[in-house]
Amino acid sequence: MAVFITGASSGLGAALAKQFALQGHTLGLLARRRDRLHALASSLPGRHYLYVVDVQDRNELYAAAHNFIEQVGEVDVVIACAGISAGTLTEQTDDFAVFKAIFETNVMATVSTFEPFVPQMIKRQGGTLVGIASVAGVRGLPGAGAYSASKSAVTTYCESLRLELKPHHVGVVTIAPGFIRTEMTEKNPYHMSFLMDAEVFAVKALAAIQQKKSYVVIPWQMGVVGKLMRLLPNWLYDRLAVNAPRKPRQTG
Repeated sequence: MAVFITGASSGLGAALAKQFALQGHTLGLLARRRDRLHALASSLPGRHYLYVVDVQDRNELYAAAHNFIEQVGEVDVVIACAGISAGTLTEQTDDFAVFKAIFETNVMATVSTFEPFVPQMIKRQGGTLVGIASVAGVRGLPGAGAYSASKSAVTTYCESLRLELKPHHVGVVTIAPGFIRTEMTEKNPYHMSFLMDAEVFAVKALAAIQQKKSYVVIPWQMGVVGKLMRLLPNWLYDRLAVNAPRKPRQTG
């Protein structure tokens, strides 16, 4: 089986790469950081294809995707795992650039990652696309407008795509992580309920992908939290969430 993963040099992407490699699959691994990407590849069993690319560069991302297709033929699973996170405030005009970067990476790059593979999957009536959403996208969070909105967008985009591709027998899996122990979450200056190691997450995510689940929250406890958040009336949610701890902004 051939698997293409963006954001593969660290965090969830690296953990997923390890799990797929352990099962003997051939991987196309894409990330910005050359040293980290090569270090990961050298630790994996099997032979894999590496692409040092920023997912915001649509042309380079396309070139990498098409090269992987040329190398392996049919691609079975595509995982758009590249993502960034930072706190944002609308009154801070400097945050607009951060807001844009978050959307370019988390949303637009997900679309650009999937696009090159969809025609092939439709033609052969098979394959699986995987989008990484977040429990943070269930409702808006103070100080996290860009991140929450981007992950909400990933969820609804993947749902739309799932319906579009269902007649062609192409699966679309949306995975919404809760708090997973990665470099990204290490920056959070607050308690993270049900914190899970990335390796444990990857095992559960791999099972969800293989089962072609349409939507899954990992860990499951955060799925319960998300459902409760969604059910709260606005007046009560506002009262509970207005003073919630915030993601740190990018400064300097």
